[in-house]
This record gives sequence, structure tokens and C-alpha cells, in this order.
Amino acid sequence: MLYLWLYPLHTEFSFLNIFRYLSFRIIYAAVTAFLLAFILTPPLIRKLQAMRMGQHVREDGPSSHLAKTGTPTMGGLLIIFAVVFSTVLWADVTNRYVWLVVFATVGFGLVGFFDDYLKFTGGKSKGLSASQKFLAQGLVAFGIGLFFYFTPGYSTQLSVPFFKHFTPDLGLFYIPFAILVIVGSSNAVNLTDGLDGLAVGPVMIASMAYTIVAYVVGNRVTSDYLLIPYIEGAGELAVFTATIFGASLGFLWFNTYPASVFMGDVGSLPLGAALGTVAVVSKHELLLLLVGGVFVIEAISVIFQVASFKSRGKRIFLMAPIHHHFEMKGWEEPKVVVRLWIIAILLALLSLSTLKLR
Repeated sequence: MLYLWLYPLHTEFSFLNIFRYLSFRIIYAAVTAFLLAFILTPPLIRKLQAMRMGQHVREDGPSSHLAKTGTPTMGGLLIIFAVVFSTVLWADVTNRYVWLVVFATVGFGLVGFFDDYLKFTGGKSKGLSASQKFLAQGLVAFGIGLFFYFTPGYSTQLSVPFFKHFTPDLGLFYIPFAILVIVGSSNAVNLTDGLDGLAVGPVMIASMAYTIVAYVVGNRVTSDYLLIPYIEGAGELAVFTATIFGASLGFLWFNTYPASVFMGDVGSLPLGAALGTVAVVSKHELLLLLVGGVFVIEAISVIFQVASFKSRGKRIFLMAPIHHHFEMKGWEEPKVVVRLWIIAILLALLSLSTLKLR
């Protein structure tokens, strides 16, 4: 919005020419989102406490988690607000991809909100049923998939990490593929959100990685040099991913151990969907498996645990998702969180190397 308002005035006020530079808007979008989250989270916590919107902790989990009962949840509302507001403020709002990622964020945010609300009103740790949640997520993702398929000139080919010329074209099957990426990413982040600061850390790391990816694929010179698809207009998504980093950083101040507030499904579901949507727009869908490797590990641990118990009557892990397994083995919560952050950083660095190693 500021870009449309102020940049046209650069002919009269030369210093406003700075709004033309994407790098400038990326930085200040992140700073704006951070300040919003950092300043507004304390009053939100007080409001949630006054409304008694506290977390209900499952009794079959680690005993140390019982002390978290009553901790304010639904803090993700503020993350979403900071992301959307800062994006609209600093991005080029005439860009269709900007509104697409905003739609994905708000749409999945509504699903998460109703899920959290039902948990609060019911006084239980379960909100929407799995089928209800997947149906709602699928409808939002289906709309996004249709957008991609019917956008003139948008390719349905996949960019495979480490390969230059292997770009399979999915055609009509690109729609269910996009749905799988977005819904899968959303739920993987949701499953990871089980310890103080655990989900928001890898979200920040993944958002920074995709800030670089979006910037590169949106620049014809760098994309041609790196032999990756050039996506006109995708560079503006770097502003969006920067706001995710900034808002998450501000929220982490209060979500770090011992957490004063949890993000809830209203935060984890849209953040995962946002990353998935950016991955699809930037034509680096498969790279998300590497960038968000921690989320993938968490999701797979749940899938394997459920499959093993149903088929053999035995569990693979002491408890799933896998971060609870390490807790049950005696690891302290901060140690589990920081070590998974380290893994997320290493995976993000490896994923960025694929931009050149082809």
C-alpha cells in the first residue's frame, strides 16, 4: 500500500525512490510485523486471561505439561494480524500472488479459530473432528489450486531439487498436488506445535529460506543465472514471508520456555498453509520437504505410530509426535526445542544450496 501511495511521488521527492527496492520493503515489513507482535501480545495475553481462554493439557502426555494448564492460547490471532497488516502495508497490493497468500492465511486461520473456539467452549483438548478439519482445509486449498491451474501462463511443471532438466508436468493433477502441499504443510506445522517455541522457530527459519527463494525466482537475472523458473511477480512474496519471520520473532519473545501464551491452531494451521502456498507459487514445492524437514519428521512420526499401533498393536515411539518421545526419554523441554531448531537451520541451509547445485 505504501508502495502505491509513496513511490509515484518520487519524481518530486527523490528519497521516496527507495520504495522501489524490494529489499527495503522486505526489511521494513519484517520490522513492522515484529513490532506489532511484540507490542500487542502482552495486552492480548491479559485479554485471553480475563476471558479464561486457557490451554487444556491432555492427561496422557508428559507429566511436566500439566503445569501448562490454563496458559492463554489463540495467540496466533496476533501473528495473523501482524502478517496480513504488514503485508498489505509494504507489498505491492496490485500483485495477485500477494492476495492469494493472504487468502490462504486468513482461510486457514478461520479453520484454526473455530477449532480452538470449540476446544475452549467444550473444555476439552479436541475441537473440530479430523474429517471436519480436513474438509474445511481442503475447500480452501482447492480454491487455491484452481487459481494456479487457471492462471494464464502458470506452469504445472515441478522443479525437482538437484535436477536441471527433470521437470515433470502434472497437468490437471497439479490441483490435487497443490492441495496436498498446502494441507500437508498446514497440518505438519500443527503437529509440531507441542512444546514452547518448537513450531515458531522452524517457521521463522523456513520463512527466511523462502524469502530468499521468492526473491530469486521473482528476479529474471538471478533466476536465469541459477537455471530455475522465473515467476513474474513472485518476488513480492518475499515481503510476505518476511512478515511471517518478523511476526513469529515477536511472538517467540512470549512463547519461549516457559511460554506465556500459545499460538493455538489459529496460528499453526495458517502459518503452515502460508508456507505451502508460497512454495507452490515459487515453483519450489518439493523443496518444502527439505526446508520444513522438522515438520515432515513430526508428521511422519505420527503416521508411523498410528499405522504401527493399528496393524501390530505396538508403538514405535514412547509417544508421538516425536518431540514427546524425546521428553519421555528424559530430555528436558528446552533441549528438545533447541536441538530441533538446529536441525531446521541445517536443513534450510542445505535447501538453499539446491538453488545452485543442479
